[in-house]
Amino acid sequence: MADMKDRAKTGIDNAADAAKSGVDRAGQAASGARQEAHNMADRAKEGAHQLMDKAGEYAGQAREKVSEWAGSAGDAAKQASDKVQRWAGDAYHATSDAVGDFGQELTSLIRKHPLPAILVGFGVGLLLGRTARMI
Repeated sequence: MADMKDRAKTGIDNAADAAKSGVDRAGQAASGARQEAHNMADRAKEGAHQLMDKAGEYAGQAREKVSEWAGSAGDAAKQASDKVQRWAGDAYHATSDAVGDFGQELTSLIRKHPLPAILVGFGVGLLLGRTARMI
């Protein structure tokens, strides 16, 4: 009977050792899995930081391009404004010169022929008056 007790005790001890060994291996596996998960999280965090840095870099480049284009558009608008201003000034001077020349020619014509000029002026005034009365 003592022999059977020893065998049962040895079997229980062996089972306990095997269970303890299994628990130790499971603990080591869990620790390894936890460490691997931590490493993966660190790599994911590092990847996210790199991605954010790249996005920030691209945003900065886009901002610089837009600023450059806005400056170019402003310069083009200024040049167009200067051209229009020069054209308007040239047109004003040309018109002013033409009207001045016409005025001088009309004055010299009236001085050469005063009586016909008065009669033409009276006739034009009469026509304008009658036209205004009809309206």
